[in-house]
Order: sequence, then structure tokens, then C-alpha cells
Amino acid sequence: MKFPNEWTQKEFLQNKKELEAKGIKVLLIDTILASIEKADTVIYNPFELNKEPEGSVFVFYCDSGKATLNRLQEYKKKFPKYHCISLRGGRGYWRINMMIPDE
Repeated sequence: MKFPNEWTQKEFLQNKKELEAKGIKVLLIDTILASIEKADTVIYNPFELNKEPEGSVFVFYCDSGKATLNRLQEYKKKFPKYHCISLRGGRGYWRINMMIPDE
């Protein structure tokens, strides 16, 4: 799978389900110390993130998605063994009741 620089919430939820079914871990990374309601998030901690399985997907978010997109190349350099993506719209556009139906 080719990974873009950004995923929408819908793309995140769909791809997370698909990738985790294949054994690839997908993490939603909180860079602003503000978790998203009803979402399983991990606080940004480079030391701990480097312990994740190689090939995992890190989806970084901030309030608007702009800061994480601007820092995406920095994250890619810091985590070369992982796939780094920014969450488009960030925390501000997250819809807490959005779900992806099982097929």
C-alpha cells in the first residue's frame, strides 16, 4: 500500500481496519496533549513510539491538521522504519460518532 501525506477521518478508520486485519499496527498520535473523545489515541513520545513494530503506521494529529502536515517530513526523518501520516482537519474535524460498517 502506498501511503499519502494525509488521511481524512474516514480514510483513517477504513485503512486502520484493513491494515490491522493484515497485522499492521495503526496508531493515532496526539501531538497536542488533547485526546479525541471515543478515539484510541497515544501521546507523542518518540522513545515509546520507537518500540512499536517496524512498519507500523503513525497518524499524527493536532487541532487543525496544519501543524502536523507542516512537520510531517520531520516525523518521517525521526521514524524512518514507520509510515507517518497527518490527520486532515485534525482534532477539530473529528466526528465522534463516525463509524465504518463491517462489510
